[in-house]
Amino acid sequence: MKEKKQATLFHALIPIVILVASLFIGIIYLGADPHILILIGAIAATLVAMFALNYSWTEIETGIVETIQMVMQGLLILMVVGTLIGSWILSGTVPAMIYYGLQILSPGIFLVATCIICIVVSLSTGSSWTTAGTVGIALMGVGQGLGIPPAMTAGAIISGAYFGDKMSPLSDTTNMTPAVAGATLFDHIKYMFQTTGPSIAIALILYGVLGARYAGQALDTTSIDMIIDVLKVEFNITPLLFIPPIVVIGLVATKKPALPSLVIGTIVGGLFAAIFQGAHIADIIDTVHYGFYIETGVDVVDSLLVRGGLDSMMWTISLVICAMVFGGVMEKTGMLQAVGHSILKMAKSTGSLVFATTFTALMANILTADQYLALVVPARMYKSEFDERGLEPKLLSRTLEEGGTLTSALIPWNTCGAYMMTVLMVNPLAYLPYAFFNLINPVMGILFAYMGWGIKQVDPKEQKAS
Repeated sequence: MKEKKQATLFHALIPIVILVASLFIGIIYLGADPHILILIGAIAATLVAMFALNYSWTEIETGIVETIQMVMQGLLILMVVGTLIGSWILSGTVPAMIYYGLQILSPGIFLVATCIICIVVSLSTGSSWTTAGTVGIALMGVGQGLGIPPAMTAGAIISGAYFGDKMSPLSDTTNMTPAVAGATLFDHIKYMFQTTGPSIAIALILYGVLGARYAGQALDTTSIDMIIDVLKVEFNITPLLFIPPIVVIGLVATKKPALPSLVIGTIVGGLFAAIFQGAHIADIIDTVHYGFYIETGVDVVDSLLVRGGLDSMMWTISLVICAMVFGGVMEKTGMLQAVGHSILKMAKSTGSLVFATTFTALMANILTADQYLALVVPARMYKSEFDERGLEPKLLSRTLEEGGTLTSALIPWNTCGAYMMTVLMVNPLAYLPYAFFNLINPVMGILFAYMGWGIKQVDPKEQKAS
């Protein structure tokens, strides 16, 4: 058997360039879905690994399977969320949220209110996915009814949801990141607030400015009244329909596992569909599987409610698996690490090191399509460098969150971006310009590092001993 070669930047760039070219040509000029285009990049990475680096197919396949296994929980959650959305629409829960939301919120304050609502829910649950899959769905409907562009509403939801995902001690990434960086949980959270606080404040100001553009416009009460009237005719609306999301949020907030909590939410939704809407068991099963369908004669209501179901998630799940194939090959054969090491050579100052770490986390999100890999891989690459320079571990953990956690929702084929695209029905590339918090916070972290604000250095020997 030939001796394996160490991957270089040249080796890594071959599949990366082919991937980028395939996606650009396929999506922009051919109008193709990204699945096969990503697999073309994976094939290129496999050929480089086998014929230039001397990896066997068995080793590459093992790397692919191991990488897919890392996201299996996320794929299962995607499937369950599809069933939950279907059951909550059939039960009247989502229609009730839209019904009451249209009567309470106004266009001028809607984006700010949306972001704050999602902050509260995500801080309580520690989950951006749960936030988007519960209140996020209803807020998309309210925004559409108020005449707010869906991309803006989705951006505000993403900003609020990821603030809590980043700052809540209940979040899995908030717990995992300090662990891989060598920091403690609450040191990590307190240190993140230095950059997170100003970032979310700026984001809320920007949402206020955007909202002001709609505050002066005459509200189309005829359209809103029509939506409200149709919802009253088609569903039995009552405040009791808020119980299913309260149950799910309560379970997650009390640290119950996400997957069974969402399953319980689906079951409660099904029961409420039978109790409040008179749905037959066959209708509930059909909706949970294939999604909710209705023809009200009002297009805006139909577009809000015709969605959900297990089948609706299959496109997204297959996209994530295709992306994991590419990421698995790149990770297993060391090509991803080769990119990181090349970047590290240019990181001379603390600011440039933080920039390099942030950029590597972003690239890992793009190339491996998973936020957990985007946190773990850069941590493995740069931890020793942070230690040697006497930089506190919490600086590394904060940088990983800013570059890894926050950018994951902005990439369509990443597990997080694909999930948000399916739940909110807005392409990440469309809501990206309006996900202000996710865009500002990484830049804020880099700025703080270059300016030396809040950066403390300790003796590398003491750092190593501790």
